Amino acid sequence: MEGLRSSEQEAQEIVDAIPQAIAVLSPDGQPLYGNRSLLQYTGLTIAEVTSADFRARVFHPEDVARLREERRDALARGVPFEFEQRARRHDGQYRWFLVQYNPVRDEHGQTLRWYATGTDIDDRKRAEERVRNENLALREDIDRASMFEEIVGSAASLRQVLAQVAKVAPTDSTVLILGETGTGKELIARAIHKRSRRASRAFIRVNCAAIPTSLIASELFGHEKGAFTGALQRRLGRFEAADGGTILLDEVGDLPAEAQVALLRVLQEREIERVGSSHPIAVDVRVIVATNQDLEAAVARGAFRADLFYRLNVFPIAVPPLRERVDDVPVLVEYLVERFAKRAGKKITRIEKRTMALLQAYDWPGNVRELQNVIERAVVLCDSETFAIDESWLKGKPSAASRRSDRQVTTLAESEKAMIEAALAAANGRVSGPRGAAAKLGIPRQTLESKIKALKIDRHAFPAR
Repeated sequence: MEGLRSSEQEAQEIVDAIPQAIAVLSPDGQPLYGNRSLLQYTGLTIAEVTSADFRARVFHPEDVARLREERRDALARGVPFEFEQRARRHDGQYRWFLVQYNPVRDEHGQTLRWYATGTDIDDRKRAEERVRNENLALREDIDRASMFEEIVGSAASLRQVLAQVAKVAPTDSTVLILGETGTGKELIARAIHKRSRRASRAFIRVNCAAIPTSLIASELFGHEKGAFTGALQRRLGRFEAADGGTILLDEVGDLPAEAQVALLRVLQEREIERVGSSHPIAVDVRVIVATNQDLEAAVARGAFRADLFYRLNVFPIAVPPLRERVDDVPVLVEYLVERFAKRAGKKITRIEKRTMALLQAYDWPGNVRELQNVIERAVVLCDSETFAIDESWLKGKPSAASRRSDRQVTTLAESEKAMIEAALAAANGRVSGPRGAAAKLGIPRQTLESKIKALKIDRHAFPAR
């Protein structure tokens, strides 16, 4: 008897030395012992581990219910088996484990004990869930994707944009893409992603203007089960789906104040919190934002945070409207006619000269998107090999919103200079410190000093009191 106790004591010491969580179970699955790793992970005592409600204390309620009958049947069969289930850590967070059950038998083949060994597979499960989200996002992209396989055109203004893309793409810098609706801001974002080291990972696009204010935090950062009415299961947000890749926040000017604060934290700390959880999750995401709004004006009227604007305005790219790329219109028209004709199963061999002249003379308030719609309509109606349009389709005039958006792109430096001068005036010329201009703008002192130098601002024009 003494020898048996000594043997069991020696076995426990061996089990305690194993870094994996191990539980020793009776033949019917009741816990008899938990090793040191199990106790440290769960924060339970031996008495709590060996209690009847151990499984309810440790494993996720959904998994307990899901596996109850299957586990009972597997124990009765007496052969090794395994389950994937979530175990509660001492801080309340659940992580996925692969729990492998192996029987210990006597000389007659009867099960004396079960050894249940838990291996942490949470990273793998998260990766699998991320891939599922990436695939979902990819299907959504395919459903709505533009036909463009590349950015078409050779105008000097577009070449300048593409040169900026080539410079910023290899970095992880945040990019702010400015431009009117329909100018192809998403195409520019995709071009940056494709030329970056993240090209093999997900590109996730989020239209901030299309998501209800009450759901935008859940959409971006995910939520835990029960976080709000209708949250029937845990859901990963777009930032987690983009982990390792790039996220495009389109129409970022429409983000509500609460989401602006959360986005600022992501940019600063590189971590998110799901709705209904207080545990931060690290994310490695390259952020690109796009807008057709005047963000400086939004900052001035208090609708957009100044500190977030400076975090986003690291590398601005202004996409020119189509009316500033008149020479690109023939190239775009030929490209689009060929693509739409192929899709419609039609053969179009020439473009009417009068039609091309009309297309080049039009102001295109809806930019490339409007051109695309006009050409698709004309191809559908075309009954010959000559492409032509109805002149009445091009009677519209550019909208006031389009003209305002065009003007804001050209005054970005002026508005930025005005904001910095206002902050310096409020700080009595002081740049650093808790009451300095850098703190008021929410940017590092070095960044502000470099902007002051680049914009040729005289800081001594704001004397200290």
